Amino acid sequence: MMNYDLGKGKYANWVVSDVSFSADTLGKTESIMYLGNGYMGLRSVAEEPYLEETRNLFVAGTFNKFDRNEVTELPNIADITRVNITIDGERFSLEFGSVKNYVKQLNLKTAELIRSFEWKSPKGKELRFNFRRFVSLDNLHLIGMKMEVESLTHPVSIGFDSGIDSQMTNSGVQHFHEGDKRIFDKKFIQLVQTTTESKVDVVLNTAHELSVNGIKVDVEPIMGMDRRKVWLQYSLDLQPGDTLAMEKLTTIHTSRDKEYAAQEYQLELLREKSMENLRTASLKGYENVYKEHVAAWDAKVWNKYNFTVNSEDPFDALALRFAIYHLTVMTPAHDERMGIGAKALSGEGYKGHSFWDTEVFIIPFFIYSNPEVAKSLLKYRYHGLVGARKKAAENGYEGTMYPWEAAWPTDGEVTPIWGAVDIVTGKQTKIWSGFIEQHITADIAFAVWQYYKITNDQEFMNLYGYEIIFDTASFWASRLEWNEQKQEYQINNVVGPDEYKEHVDNNAFTNHMAHFNISLAMKYYEELKGKNPEILEGLESKLKLTDSYKSWEEKLEKIYLPQPRKEDMVIPQDDTYLNKRVIDLEKYKNQSKVGTLFNDYNLEQVNEIQVSKQADIMILFLILENRFSPEVKQANFDYYEPKTLHDSSLSLSTHAILANDLGREELAYSLFRRATEIDLGPAMNSSDHGVHAASLGGIWQSVVLGFGGVRMVDGKLRINPRLPKHWKDLSFTINWQGSKLQLHMDHSTLTITTEKEVSLIIEVFGQKYEVTGETKINYKKQNVEV
Repeated sequence: MMNYDLGKGKYANWVVSDVSFSADTLGKTESIMYLGNGYMGLRSVAEEPYLEETRNLFVAGTFNKFDRNEVTELPNIADITRVNITIDGERFSLEFGSVKNYVKQLNLKTAELIRSFEWKSPKGKELRFNFRRFVSLDNLHLIGMKMEVESLTHPVSIGFDSGIDSQMTNSGVQHFHEGDKRIFDKKFIQLVQTTTESKVDVVLNTAHELSVNGIKVDVEPIMGMDRRKVWLQYSLDLQPGDTLAMEKLTTIHTSRDKEYAAQEYQLELLREKSMENLRTASLKGYENVYKEHVAAWDAKVWNKYNFTVNSEDPFDALALRFAIYHLTVMTPAHDERMGIGAKALSGEGYKGHSFWDTEVFIIPFFIYSNPEVAKSLLKYRYHGLVGARKKAAENGYEGTMYPWEAAWPTDGEVTPIWGAVDIVTGKQTKIWSGFIEQHITADIAFAVWQYYKITNDQEFMNLYGYEIIFDTASFWASRLEWNEQKQEYQINNVVGPDEYKEHVDNNAFTNHMAHFNISLAMKYYEELKGKNPEILEGLESKLKLTDSYKSWEEKLEKIYLPQPRKEDMVIPQDDTYLNKRVIDLEKYKNQSKVGTLFNDYNLEQVNEIQVSKQADIMILFLILENRFSPEVKQANFDYYEPKTLHDSSLSLSTHAILANDLGREELAYSLFRRATEIDLGPAMNSSDHGVHAASLGGIWQSVVLGFGGVRMVDGKLRINPRLPKHWKDLSFTINWQGSKLQLHMDHSTLTITTEKEVSLIIEVFGQKYEVTGETKINYKKQNVEV
């Protein structure tokens, strides 16, 4: 059972807790309490094993393809968390004996996992257990674990074995060759893994330190080694009142580490370096490396972003902190060759692949809060031009056609072809996204533009951005289909953001975004031609821009852009959506589990019903908001939201922001709250396969872009705060064109504090203000005090 009010004092609203153990619902806390630092992610399984557990350790970028008929995925690295414990020679498990005062919790502030409880053995002996664990943000290669066991009532004999177990799979798929194993000095363990196809070397090292009542003890371990596994076995006796402490530190290094992209790689050097890292950490001990880790979180995250939500419901502050925590641990900020998986680094769901989730739902957080990380994520897409151009050519198009699912940037399309069962035919359902869900190409171009306008990073555009925008525009120009009868260009046979509608023609989101992409390319072509022709000349030979521009110019104004109907101002989501069958969706709208529609219909049948998986037109209103009037947004919100089941975790936050824009504050907060409960809600199986990365980005967007009203519109900063009634105030830091702005807002006043000597023009509810230093704007009365 989840609990969110156990954090006290300085940790109030910082602690996510589970206060009742159940061996049948382990996946929830394994996922939402997972630990990471962007380099790696460690699922928060218990030390002792259980049947329903999922032990996952992922290192970003180590993709492998098990077989030619399989899809490349992020492989499950060897497990270092399992500790097989015996009490008086009998296996320890919480399924035996009795448990009280059980708490498993993640402290978001310190990024430490803690699990504690008192346990009475079947023989009546009572012990107190306390487990701690962290994945260092200071040393990206380091994992720390600590186990404390206190005998409360009787003498006990405690035994445990612990080491490195590479008998791990991805749902049965083994991605590694048998590797070298060795134990040094009966203390330091090393195991080497190499992926079967991509030939990535992974070196794991681990070491243990034991103490009783705070005094180090030297216990001679029994060394063990088996196929894909190496460990040490310890045993010792405790008297009542004695406490055993075991510290376990682990380092992980791979041949994919960025440093080896620029220098000659040798496995033996990797082994030596990784072991040296472990020896250095071991000399410091758990507590010292933990303190360095906490200091890194303060410096790199909490003191940097300065978020404060003052709400009558303390859960709101915790939910935002939860989102920022996960946005940090999921993101490979250390290496621009790597993207963000749809399940982050928390589970095997979606195989570690990157989707449009990153550009539309996650990157905005980093653009405003940490632009260097946003740049790294966009450079990942730049490195992916190789695979994207390959996909375009294979499909008969020009330019860059980004894969729907991406892994290593040069891999190209990695979307699986077959999915879940068709309830009517019993066959596997074909996954069409990798073939015809193409809007991601424009989404990436949009993200580049958004980054540029908010950061004013001209160097990025010169080196990377223009090339992405130009080549994606060339794809769309070649993708357009001429309709002779209507004398217009159309985009047919696609999947839009609403994936319950396949093989549709003229999806409004796709068409408008393609138009935006091409018009943006034309704009920048003309600007460069006049102001920076050498950049244009440098790209000419690679992209044939002269010919491309002629094509853009000829086609742009002839692209069909679905417009509001005269009778009700509703924009057709696609050519046939508004003519499809209408059914009663009440039971699906009130479902406790997503996807219940498919208990009654297969995908082919759903395709013929006016029902949507997620926001489609609504996302268009959010990212191209200045193209549509408030009246059109209102009409379409009222039409489409009742037909949207929010079966995608991407949907609720978008609707929350738009509801707030439309003045429907109570609905906006309700939708925001539902978004936070996708992972934090009481359902104990909602996150079994991993956290919902895009939704976590959406939580931040709901707060900052929604309630905080921060938007970039046509390259200008607009701030229209509209806080929920039960929020007293909201504070956070954003970056705007190279300057940091500290924002504080309540229900009447917006306070903006800029860096010294910086003067900015900001729009607040239609009024423009020049702000410098500390500026207070009473946006209720529309006057300003400087």
